[in-house]
Amino acid sequence: MNRRILGGTGISVSEYTLGAMMLGAWGTKDHDEAVRIVHTALDAGINTIDTADMYSDGESEVIVGKALKGRRDDVVLATKFHNPMGPDANQRGNSRRWIVRAVEDSLRRLGTDWIDLYQVHRPDPNTDIDETLSALSDLVRSGKVRAIGSSTFPTGEIVEAQWVAEKRGHVRFRSEQPPYSILARAIERDVLPAVQKYGMGALTWSPLAGGWLSGKYGGPDGAAPSEATRSSFLPQLFDTSLPGNAAKLTAVTELKKVAADAGLTLPALATGFVLSHPAITSVIIGPRTHDQLTSLLDTAGTVLSGDILDRVDEIVPPGTDLNHDITHYDPPALTDKALRRR
Repeated sequence: MNRRILGGTGISVSEYTLGAMMLGAWGTKDHDEAVRIVHTALDAGINTIDTADMYSDGESEVIVGKALKGRRDDVVLATKFHNPMGPDANQRGNSRRWIVRAVEDSLRRLGTDWIDLYQVHRPDPNTDIDETLSALSDLVRSGKVRAIGSSTFPTGEIVEAQWVAEKRGHVRFRSEQPPYSILARAIERDVLPAVQKYGMGALTWSPLAGGWLSGKYGGPDGAAPSEATRSSFLPQLFDTSLPGNAAKLTAVTELKKVAADAGLTLPALATGFVLSHPAITSVIIGPRTHDQLTSLLDTAGTVLSGDILDRVDEIVPPGTDLNHDITHYDPPALTDKALRRR
């Protein structure tokens, strides 16, 4: 497994990061099987694990903690905070009040004394970024956290965080974790250039576009997501009556031809594409089963030629999202009518 340096921190991370979102009630409910997934990933050379407090309401962190007993020193451990962890309005967000509690909760669940990369899961329009960075800087200086990062931040907020850190003498974000795949390329416009400008690492999620690039869909028979898939989880992602999803199905059919001509599986083409961008440090793979993990491990080390990348660009032009879905971050200016109307 190849390694890259995370955002100038000197921390060496594998090109694949094991995403633990599906470990627990959301996916692999059997803890022994979930631990086996983690151990297989580590044995294959993955040294970086990404989770979050909200995944299965903390259960993912508990499983990761179990899996890392006796192996913690060899792993770059990343987790995130921001999303609701209880009914109280103060059990969420990016305030100092919540951060100092959230980190202790994560440390306890993970069974560790420190977190290598502590990430803000989403922006918080109700909290000044100065407040957030101040609290996170204290965690770094205390030794509980080694480095800090953001996740799914718009370009403007990435830049503002860097400026505030410099002006106020705070520890700065060393990484950004955006969604990125062949079907969702909008971050190429300005997020990735900003990441490069400020020397940040990029740990990208959803390389298979929520399953669209898994190989199950498209092809000569035009296989579409089943009714069960459309109704089970985020139906907006798979409803092919929506123009964006119909465009995805068409693109996947064409991408399968590109992969076949290159002698690759579609997942190998998808992960190889993400890692071909010079701004990307690591791609997060989030298997639900052991078989899914081993299949993804087989794609490691895929390098795409310029000709293949040119064909991908013809199918999905650079900077294009075929369907803006609800997994992306929309700022209040777009979601709150009161901010747009007198």
